[in-house]
Amino acid sequence: MSTIAIIGGHGKVALLLEQLLSASGHNVLAIIRNDEHVAEVAATGATPVVADVEHLDVPAMAEHLTGADAVVWSAGAGGGSPSRTYAVDRDAAIRSMNAATTAGVQRYVMVSYFGASVDHGVPEDNSFFAYAEAKAAADEYLRGTGLEWTIAAPSRLTSDEPTGRIEINGVDGAEVSAGEVTRGDVAAVIAALLQAPQSVGTMVQFNNGPTPIAEAIDQL
Repeated sequence: MSTIAIIGGHGKVALLLEQLLSASGHNVLAIIRNDEHVAEVAATGATPVVADVEHLDVPAMAEHLTGADAVVWSAGAGGGSPSRTYAVDRDAAIRSMNAATTAGVQRYVMVSYFGASVDHGVPEDNSFFAYAEAKAAADEYLRGTGLEWTIAAPSRLTSDEPTGRIEINGVDGAEVSAGEVTRGDVAAVIAALLQAPQSVGTMVQFNNGPTPIAEAIDQL
């Protein structure tokens, strides 16, 4: 049994991931900022931890991660204010990486998006620009840490029933364009990546596709 800390534990993907991990026997710490979400998070089998990572410094964040075997960053400002997007999706995410190092947690999975890159190409006058910039900066910082990192980069999320099947960009030389993927399948991919040492040091860009998730992850 592993202890896995999920930052942003009340997100739609995070709630599904908590159910999967808890059902598999893992101890899940779900870090959330709103105490009104405690009951919903606890219902997944996870242990709610109320802490607003937007306003925690590295030592305070490290206290919440101490004892974990892995960290999953699944938090986000959710659009809106560019300043808050940078504060959460970039600055708090980077502090969480430093906090993981401080707490002695090596495994770190970042939830990003398909196409995230410093060369994302989103125009500055586009409402998505701040998010693209923030995620690019956080992902790039993660690559420079000594953590055992994986970047999970799903395409556009849907609320359809999960299929259990995906396609991964670059596997077996396949060039896959961004498409869509169900939130349930994203949760299953993250759960699989946590147990996949071959995914360390990789960005996994994926859509729904023809290959069972476990088989696709094995091919990394």
